[in-house]
Amino acid sequence: MDLNKFVDGFSTMTCVVSVERTETGYGAVNICAGNRKFLGLLDMLYQKGVSIADGNHFVPETPYYKYLSRNINFEDFCYRSAVLKKPIHTYINVESGSQWFNVFSMPIDHEDGNTCYCTYSFEETDIADIDLMSSSSAQISSDVLKTCIKLRDTRDFRKTLSEIIADIRVMCGAAVCTIMLIDQNVGKCDVIATSISDDCNLKRATQFKNFYDIAFSWIETIGENDCILIKNESDMQFIKKINEPWYLTLTEAGVDSVVMFPLRQENKTFGFIWATNFDTCNALRIKETLGLTTFFVASDIASYIMMNSLKHLSFTDMLTGISNNNALSSRIKELKSGSGKPFGVAFADLNGLKRINDENGHLAGDLLLKKAAILLQETFPEDEIYRAGGDEFIVISFREREEFERRTALLKKRSSDPDSVCFAVGSCYSEDGGDINEMLLKVDEDMYRDKDQYYTDHPERKHR
Repeated sequence: MDLNKFVDGFSTMTCVVSVERTETGYGAVNICAGNRKFLGLLDMLYQKGVSIADGNHFVPETPYYKYLSRNINFEDFCYRSAVLKKPIHTYINVESGSQWFNVFSMPIDHEDGNTCYCTYSFEETDIADIDLMSSSSAQISSDVLKTCIKLRDTRDFRKTLSEIIADIRVMCGAAVCTIMLIDQNVGKCDVIATSISDDCNLKRATQFKNFYDIAFSWIETIGENDCILIKNESDMQFIKKINEPWYLTLTEAGVDSVVMFPLRQENKTFGFIWATNFDTCNALRIKETLGLTTFFVASDIASYIMMNSLKHLSFTDMLTGISNNNALSSRIKELKSGSGKPFGVAFADLNGLKRINDENGHLAGDLLLKKAAILLQETFPEDEIYRAGGDEFIVISFREREEFERRTALLKKRSSDPDSVCFAVGSCYSEDGGDINEMLLKVDEDMYRDKDQYYTDHPERKHR
């Protein structure tokens, strides 16, 4: 069969792929021929500095990974078409979800011994042009639409994500399903939603001591691919070759299948969504459904992160890192209606800041403010601490009265040195969660009495 002549009859970017049939599944996956548009793509990759098998020349019957990124999803896609003789269609996205491709594969009624063939065609499309109802099953459409509706109609984003991840786990027939954020700048991972089946006995990824190293290794393992699909022992052995530490944790945990998608924005991975020990009989449908769902989930999570970051910036004092007056005003509005719980308020005014600024400069004054904030955080750990003004700090604590008063006394003791961090402190406690504004007036009066005592003890510091 003249494969070159055959593939030239396709108007879309198309190549012919050969797949070796084996007793356990498949072996070599090669590209045998490509039409002009496909060869033009290879030439463009070469011009961009991506090396191909033989300089900038296409060589038939060459392993596909000499031209394209190594991808077990691509191998599985071609295996199902070439060996199992199934016509297949799906969507894939690259470049942080901004670029989508319509992908088709058709089995070719031609075999050479154990070598089977299929076409692989792809064309760029837009997310707006993806017709779920016509190109996917009604079930896929329903699953994706449910996710979109929940995300758009939520007031509690994290709670909604927990509901969505539970839906995804059931849809995948999986033991565990998880959404995790990853911050490459600070090396931090945060599991924000997970769902576990009642009969699950797997050791979860977060239970491994090297979890953070493994999680960050996923970025390189996925690379520019749209996902990782592990559905059998052959796929597991592939993972062993490219990421053995992860393979070892998978085997120790009792995992035999994983489908994982990266959450991306602007070419940067900021998290992952994955299902463990899923229904491998429906691997292709699950991959497509989860892929489309991930696109919408990633977009909303990115917006959620951005809004939280903006909120953090607007509610955080940039000098000391504690909450600022905007955050305090917002909290006071919340407490105006009554907390319903006993709480205490402490007002700490930093003595001598103006003198330090005048004598030693504002850098010295800034350093004193930072030390003051640290002292408050050490004295009132886990309580709410605000920088209300230039040298004024407010503490709101929901501890019991005895503990609150003990810590207030400790603050006065720790800040009694006039040559270091020295606070004038006022405090008030309400057993019935009283009016926050009245309490603030009381602590203000109490603080000024303490400040008057400070200047009585140190008259030389009052006007300098």
